[in-house]
Amino acid sequence: MGQNKALIEIEGTPIITRTYALFRGLFQEVVIVTNQKESFINFDSKVCQDLIPNKGALGGLYTGIFCSSFQYSFCVACDMPFINEFLVRYLFDNIQGDDVIVPRTRDGLQPLHAIYSKNCLAPIKRIIEEGGYRIIDFYEMVKVKIIDERDFLFLDPLRESFINVNTLEELISITGGKKSGVK
Repeated sequence: MGQNKALIEIEGTPIITRTYALFRGLFQEVVIVTNQKESFINFDSKVCQDLIPNKGALGGLYTGIFCSSFQYSFCVACDMPFINEFLVRYLFDNIQGDDVIVPRTRDGLQPLHAIYSKNCLAPIKRIIEEGGYRIIDFYEMVKVKIIDERDFLFLDPLRESFINVNTLEELISITGGKKSGVK
């Protein structure tokens, strides 16, 4: 998109503001991983820069898990404006000693809408050191529980939780052509 996707407005509100408001109601702690800390100083949360720079989503995931005060963290992309509270709670209800709890939709695994334990830190670091960049590359090194969409579709029948904004076309599609944009 050429700009910080977290600041894209949907229905007049930046995505990060929507996500933050939801997470403050769900969690004791919110961690924002960014390399633009100055854009997020108004949020009452931990704001962390990538501990392993230039490693994309995998490096951001590592940083978020590392900076979290808790054993388990729900980790989500910054460009997902319609996260469903009940689906997030459902994922947490399915933790049974697993290291990753990840939903699978008809589009495949959703690693940026998943729960990760601190046990993932060493495997993620290893994958990064080996030159890997995909989040799912470390899954074979940890205990993963996949939650199929047939088990959670009743909570989010339109699969809105997994909508993300990567292109201007997607933004226009999401907003129905209404005026939204980057602030």
